[in-house]
Amino acid sequence: MEFKAKDIAALLQGTVEGDGELVVSNVSKIEEGKPGTLAFLANPKYEHYIYTTKASVVLVNRDFKPSQPVGCTLVRVASAYDAIAALLRMYEEMVKPKHAGIEQPSFIAEGAQLGEGVYVGAFAYIGKGAKIGNHVQIFPQAYIGEGVSIGDNTVINAGVKIYYGCVVGHDCTIHAGTVIGADGFGFAPSGENYEKVAQIGNVVIEDYVEIGANACIDRATMGSTRVCKGVKLDNLVQIAHNVVVGENTVMAAQAGVAGTTKVGAHCMFGGQVGIAGHLHIGDHTVLAAQTGVTNDIAPKSMFMGAPAFDAGKYRKCYVLFRKLPELYGTLRDLEKEVKTLKSNNTCL
Repeated sequence: MEFKAKDIAALLQGTVEGDGELVVSNVSKIEEGKPGTLAFLANPKYEHYIYTTKASVVLVNRDFKPSQPVGCTLVRVASAYDAIAALLRMYEEMVKPKHAGIEQPSFIAEGAQLGEGVYVGAFAYIGKGAKIGNHVQIFPQAYIGEGVSIGDNTVINAGVKIYYGCVVGHDCTIHAGTVIGADGFGFAPSGENYEKVAQIGNVVIEDYVEIGANACIDRATMGSTRVCKGVKLDNLVQIAHNVVVGENTVMAAQAGVAGTTKVGAHCMFGGQVGIAGHLHIGDHTVLAAQTGVTNDIAPKSMFMGAPAFDAGKYRKCYVLFRKLPELYGTLRDLEKEVKTLKSNNTCL
């Protein structure tokens, strides 16, 4: 599919700087740009590529000021990153395969309710009493347990397992291999053994949530483990029993939240963040990659390190940490000088 630079600008409410008649038929990274492709520049650290890229058209922020001549046509927009995201969404809708109908073999239990336009892939299982909304897509080998509810326009990708009684909202995407509603990790010491504590709650995934591949969200011991509206979880994220993840919080891969912790809204967690149980993480908290949290965190905090402490202090300490070999050498030299001075005083 082909578009002229001027058409892209009109679609994005931008302005053209260069040849508005240039045609593009694909997208590319700016550093790998080829003739006939559209690229974008949002991060200043990649600016040097715009002077050498072979891409025909590049989206840039409206306030971008080149430091040398640019050979490509520019489309200036309010936010290059938002603009390319919007274009990619539109492109995906145009090119992604369309699925419809009930493929065989698949199993739909008696009493399960399916809305209009539902797709069920081969070898999928839908249990008794499940309620599937309109235009839901359930890909092959997915398992939808008894009494599960799934809202309109949600996509359940291949191999997803949703245990009995769990709830998924509308316009959600759950990627391949994710497990929702497995038992929480609840065991009580009994002498030298452990007795399993029954996990009788469920998981509630609210609307507009996206969950990456092979993530695990455990069912509550009692009540609900809850992932609130707009949350985005990366691959391999672990959410334990009775955790609440607040609205529009995002977590990168391999983050883990232990049982009963309450995570606020609009938080951002880097990869491999680990949070202990029974804590409260305030709204708008930012945790850098591999941060280990063992205490409550106030809203609008930024932490890093393990155990976690204030990011500003961590950076100052890290500067000193990198200098430890030199500081240790200096300390040894000072000790030698002190010993020499003491020896000289004794002789006097």
